[in-house]
Amino acid sequence: MKKALKAAVFGLFLTATPWVGAASAADSAPVKIGFVTTLTTPAAVIGTDMKNGFDLALEHIGREMGGRKVDVFMEDDGFKPETGKQAADKLVTQKKVDFVTGFIWSHVLLASVKSVLDSDTFLISANAGPSQLAGKGCNKNFFSISWANDQIPMAMGEALNQESVKSVYIMAPNYASGKDMMAAVELTYKGEIKGRDMTKWGSETQLDFSAELSKAKASGAEALWAFYPGKAGGAFVSQFMQAGLADTMKLYTVYTLDGISLPKMQEAGLTAALGSRGTQNWSPDMDNAANQKFVSDFLAKHGTYPSFYAQQAYDAVMLIKSAVDAVDGDLSDKNAVRAALEKADFASTRGKFKFGNNHFPIQDFYLREVVADSEGRWTTKIVSRIFTDHQDPHAVDCKM
Repeated sequence: MKKALKAAVFGLFLTATPWVGAASAADSAPVKIGFVTTLTTPAAVIGTDMKNGFDLALEHIGREMGGRKVDVFMEDDGFKPETGKQAADKLVTQKKVDFVTGFIWSHVLLASVKSVLDSDTFLISANAGPSQLAGKGCNKNFFSISWANDQIPMAMGEALNQESVKSVYIMAPNYASGKDMMAAVELTYKGEIKGRDMTKWGSETQLDFSAELSKAKASGAEALWAFYPGKAGGAFVSQFMQAGLADTMKLYTVYTLDGISLPKMQEAGLTAALGSRGTQNWSPDMDNAANQKFVSDFLAKHGTYPSFYAQQAYDAVMLIKSAVDAVDGDLSDKNAVRAALEKADFASTRGKFKFGNNHFPIQDFYLREVVADSEGRWTTKIVSRIFTDHQDPHAVDCKM
């Protein structure tokens, strides 16, 4: 009888031990983050800067969240919506990631978002902020660490008012973000718009703006406003200068002059960039501890100032970490993770940070000017605050 009892107890021990081991293994499994950005085509210059900000954040946190290591799965969207969707599908179905982040381009994000959200995976956009996802298309598992696309140009329209600019000619590429930008400037600007041009984008991106700049010059507008990210920005400023417009028109831009483009423009001697103004929710000279550490370490590592793409990717990591830490690494309770993301309890490079009802930030926006720093490097500095605690206009349509 005693032998039988001992055997039964021993058998129970053998069956129980693997269960304990499996639970322990699950607790120590890495947090999986999928990162989608552009790593090929000329637009890779933006994706690389975004990746550099993302990698720096992982370095700063020791690649650990909630007591668990972090595994990253990097995917290239090739600047194409269909490729971005394929990357998103792979991340949620094959890699089974806990979070998806990245995304520079609105058209790529819009093509990819359903794949991620239908899998009940959290998606944190580190740049793209199409208006569709801020309003009626908002989703409990979608968060933007950046903005709704039209907030930056809305701030620009108001900045033009505050700068007493009476007339302006506007230019932007013909895709989702470009349309949002142009509509937003027109929403807040109270002066006269002398003309509008939307140029080709995507696989046939237009880099020759001579015809449009001639029309701008002939319009008699006091200022020229433009939205041209990446390589197109350099081509635009170069041709603006070559056309002699720098002597007759004030230049205002959004998403065009930043830590990526300015070093190249300085090297090329495109002095028309100096003194030009743009709007943003962040600037390298913002005076808070998190931003000072981010900017100084980025400069030391890469030799250039970070762009807002890098800054937002950095903040995206810190947001995810704040949520994983809050639930002690247990990601099984989606409601708890979501509540922690909504709380946004992290030290943002922007200083204060909070989400609105649609999971887009409520934040300040600034007018920045292109200047040379104490070592002669071109960068931006804050001139004034345009909006305080600004919420995007689409939030009222979000029914979460």
